[in-house]
Amino acid sequence: MKYKFTAETCDYMPFEAKPKGLDAPVWRYSKNPLIKRNPQKGIARIFNSAVVPYNGEFIGVFRVEDQSSLPHLRLAHSKDGINFTVEEERIHFVDEEGKPYDPYYAYDPRLVKVEDEYFIIWCTEFYGPSIGLAKTKDFKTFVRLENCFLPFNRNGVLFPRKINGEYKMLSRVSDNGHTPFGDIFLSSSKDLTYWGKHRHVMEKGGNGWWQGLKIGGGPAPIETEVGWLMIYHGVILNCNGYVYSMGVAILDKDEPSKVLYRAKYYIMTPEEDYETVGFVPNVVFPCSTLIDKEGHIAIYYGAADTYVALAFTTVDELVDFAINNHEGVGRDRDLGR
Repeated sequence: MKYKFTAETCDYMPFEAKPKGLDAPVWRYSKNPLIKRNPQKGIARIFNSAVVPYNGEFIGVFRVEDQSSLPHLRLAHSKDGINFTVEEERIHFVDEEGKPYDPYYAYDPRLVKVEDEYFIIWCTEFYGPSIGLAKTKDFKTFVRLENCFLPFNRNGVLFPRKINGEYKMLSRVSDNGHTPFGDIFLSSSKDLTYWGKHRHVMEKGGNGWWQGLKIGGGPAPIETEVGWLMIYHGVILNCNGYVYSMGVAILDKDEPSKVLYRAKYYIMTPEEDYETVGFVPNVVFPCSTLIDKEGHIAIYYGAADTYVALAFTTVDELVDFAINNHEGVGRDRDLGR
């Protein structure tokens, strides 16, 4: 292992070695997709979902859509990180007084452990799309906190530890539709209620087109000796519509609104049938990662707004790719205020 990292590791996570001769920093699980259409009664699609290790197994917060196509969140359980059983009932939230506080809709969750609590961050209905935030310690009681931001906002991603005594969250300002624009921003909070010190992190664009329309955060960043390793999505609008690809960047450890390295090439783009054909074609949308002590990484991603899929890489692969293919874009290296 070339680069040291600090993260909660999972040494029983799924992983496949890189195929011989592959010239790419990320490779797909050979038996993708993990979850297909109509996986169980009453569910039409599951995609854009997050997984964490828990009590020697795995637990996920999954974006689920029934035949109404209105998204909600459900828990899923797995012994191997590949085969999941999805609970029949959606997640129900309470507020900090214990009163019911369910969202009208909920989608694209991230699931991040900070200290001894697990946080769910999702796109919620708040007179338009915005960022919902809830916490749990036992995956039985889910306490929903105050809405983090005004509408419209999406792609909330919490960092896995406090930085300078503050929680940090990535997000992307959006609109009430499919958002033909968007950069990544950073916000801070001491108490998970009041968010401020807003900073610009990364802007769309660069010399390539794959991230020319908008960008957004993916899984929780991984802390390495070089900086915060951030997997994100970038979007292009072509004559057939939006195409979502994965990218990688490295942010400053103490001031993560500063971009140190940013690969000008994507690390994965829709190529397989389950990524190019579906409810929304041409989408790979990363939501969570697992990492073991050797630096192997498993990436859970949504495919074509229809499937849950899995890909693999390593800390060394991604850090080297970001450094060796770095492209400075706009004011990415600035503090962003």
